[in-house]
Amino acid sequence: MIKRENILEVNKTGILINSLIPLNTKNKEFSTLMELYDKARSDILEKLNIIKEYFKEIYEYDVINHITSRIKTPESILKKMQKKHYELTYKDLIENINDIAGIRVICTFKDDILKIRKIIGKMPNVRIIKEKDYIKNPKKSGYMGYHIILENYIKYDDTYVPIKVEIQIRTMAMDFWATTEHKIKYKKNHKLSTKNSKKMEIYAKIINILDDKIMKIYQKQVKEKIEK
Repeated sequence: MIKRENILEVNKTGILINSLIPLNTKNKEFSTLMELYDKARSDILEKLNIIKEYFKEIYEYDVINHITSRIKTPESILKKMQKKHYELTYKDLIENINDIAGIRVICTFKDDILKIRKIIGKMPNVRIIKEKDYIKNPKKSGYMGYHIILENYIKYDDTYVPIKVEIQIRTMAMDFWATTEHKIKYKKNHKLSTKNSKKMEIYAKIINILDDKIMKIYQKQVKEKIEK
């Protein structure tokens, strides 16, 4: 157990911080935490870039079109904790905020999402702890994508520590809708009217139909190539 205040302890069971310490984005505990999350992000990103090249060689096209990643800003972390009504403690931050380290994988076809999901599950030193399939079950807004929360066991001093990383997998079409909707809805602090929200939901369904049609064209081409 941690006996002294303002001490962060990292061991094979995870990160332990004195629960009495209030969250302070300017102290050393917070900086150490962000370093751990960034290291976990960087490690997964490196593995995904290797997979990107491997898939390109095997399938002869960019299964993974591109990858982006980020670490949440201190302001964004605090805002989310307040919105979710969590206590502003390190304990609540570690247990409840799963997307501090975030990676977005953009693929070409909808079928590629399953390919990527399967290989992520086989990554070394990684354990998937939660998944949400917003493709089979889109959000009310129309959003589609596949979300994975995993623990990446990274080396810290003389042990390996599980650090959460969120991976979002989308097709290019899904990503176009999601990023555009986010800019319209949140970046300018504009609240979409019921009418426009419904329109965006319809457009998401149209994009999903286009995704399916384009994928079928590609599948037909592959089939014809094999039969020749």
